[in-house]
Amino acid sequence: MRSVIPFLLQHGYWVLFLNVFAEQLGLPLPAFPVLLAMGALAGLGYRSFGTSLVLAVCAAMLSDVIWFRLGRQRGHSVLRLLCRMSIEPDSCVSNTKGLFSRFGAPALLFAKFVPGLGAAAAPLAGLTRMNFLKFLGADVIGCTGWSAAYLAVGFAFRNQLEDAAQYVQRMGSGLLIVLIAVLAIYIAWKSYQRRRFIRDLRVARVTAEELKDLIDAGDQVSIVDLRRAIEVKHDPVKLPGALWIDLGELEGRHEEIPREKEVVLYCS
Repeated sequence: MRSVIPFLLQHGYWVLFLNVFAEQLGLPLPAFPVLLAMGALAGLGYRSFGTSLVLAVCAAMLSDVIWFRLGRQRGHSVLRLLCRMSIEPDSCVSNTKGLFSRFGAPALLFAKFVPGLGAAAAPLAGLTRMNFLKFLGADVIGCTGWSAAYLAVGFAFRNQLEDAAQYVQRMGSGLLIVLIAVLAIYIAWKSYQRRRFIRDLRVARVTAEELKDLIDAGDQVSIVDLRRAIEVKHDPVKLPGALWIDLGELEGRHEEIPREKEVVLYCS
């Protein structure tokens, strides 16, 4: 911390802006440590809380506007690109669409506090053709709340953060090794779960060509469209004869699916 403070005193505002901007672009560079540190420096009288807040909000909104435009122009491909960066990309798209379908524009007010939704909310807003001014209004509130929360925590616990930093410094490289090991184990476990899920799923997978052959051959097939309502609204085309059930309603409507036929499920 003693080496970090002089650096932040000299370059803190630029570091804050670039760190928040990079994180909101989707890079694995968490901004909350810098936000906490700048809040602590503001509490100690070395930096301005207001200036730090404005810079953090501007950086977050600049990134969100970029993603909003890309989401409007590129649609689902942008959302999938973001979710590939997630540890659980198989559920990222579905979970994000589910939350956004449920809350709509108000989701932007708390999106940055929800893992997965923070990075995907802006392109999803663009994908759904949300009014740009409506997006800006909700996004500025969300970015302000998120930035102010971390800065305020750093401001309020400035002395405790200093003590914690000194403790970490005394622990030296041992603590870093432990943290890296825990993170590596967690990522390895999630990777194993994902590979096992995909392996089991691949056994029952059918390609689009194989499904067309089944339909053309007159085989009895029940096709269930599990896309979210937010997707169907902007892309209403579905396979011939398919039954549409919003994925969030599947548990309550599963009895509508004919059991006497081969069932094929599909989504985006």
